[in-house]
Amino acid sequence: MNPLDRMQIFARVAQLSSFTQAAQVLGIPKASASLAVQQLEAQLGTRLLHRTTRRVQLTQDGQAYFERCRDVLDDVDELQTMFHQPEGTALRGRVRIDMSTGIARHMVLPRLPELLQRHPQLEVEVSSTDRRVDLVREGFDCVIRVGPVAEPGLVARPLGQVPVATCASPAYLARLGTPHTLQDLAQHELVHYVSTLGTRSAGFEVQEGGATTFLPMGGRVTVNSAEAYLGACLAGLGLIQVPLLGAQDLVEQGLLVPVLAQHPPPPMPVTLLYAHRRHLPQRVRVVMDWLAAVVQAKLGQAPAPHVH
Repeated sequence: MNPLDRMQIFARVAQLSSFTQAAQVLGIPKASASLAVQQLEAQLGTRLLHRTTRRVQLTQDGQAYFERCRDVLDDVDELQTMFHQPEGTALRGRVRIDMSTGIARHMVLPRLPELLQRHPQLEVEVSSTDRRVDLVREGFDCVIRVGPVAEPGLVARPLGQVPVATCASPAYLARLGTPHTLQDLAQHELVHYVSTLGTRSAGFEVQEGGATTFLPMGGRVTVNSAEAYLGACLAGLGLIQVPLLGAQDLVEQGLLVPVLAQHPPPPMPVTLLYAHRRHLPQRVRVVMDWLAAVVQAKLGQAPAPHVH
């Protein structure tokens, strides 16, 4: 039995949590399925499955191996059909993507049903976090970044720019007044956002004459997540400078009020990033093109070419 066969048997056992059911589906004796997994564990030098009389359960190493194993098996299936796959054939397999909560909630997830309806065998894992994931190390097929990109070795595909607004809550403005000039900021507080607590934020960002400058501002609250940033502003703790794609609904509801529109922060670039691979799986290429079209349509941007 070759290593690929062992991987396929292990994946089926993991999916069904049963050697008996996996053997029935694969049309092999249960003893052969058990032996294949034992050989795979010996080859890897780790236990992949917890076996009891009632059920089979993945170990921590088994879960990690299963995730990568699925991707390998999907790629093998695609390789076997790459020369005789009819145009428009439904995709199969998993694509793992990461993006901000705002892009996920307002752009991608509302349109995702149409992609999944078109490709019933496609699985999409959507990660939404403020942390900048390591695309290669963490096994992501692509990520959408909002903000500057400085990750050598990855392919960058610009998708457009998202406007940024300075906002405050009605309660905050009722307490401290509405700032109309940059000089008024001396009487106001800023909710500071940093990626790592303990570091200092750059301050209030403003774009004047094509140049970006930062004005130091007071503020007693510092946060390190987008949800906390919005929450602090809603609680009246200070001004924030936030991409409108994540705050537009709050503005429309009157829960946030844009201020200092004549002194806007610079817009933030939106970029699709993926690892440089000569032959990307078709499912990844199709999903990336779909993501680019969805985001660019929402941002009102024309399609942009790939750049390195």
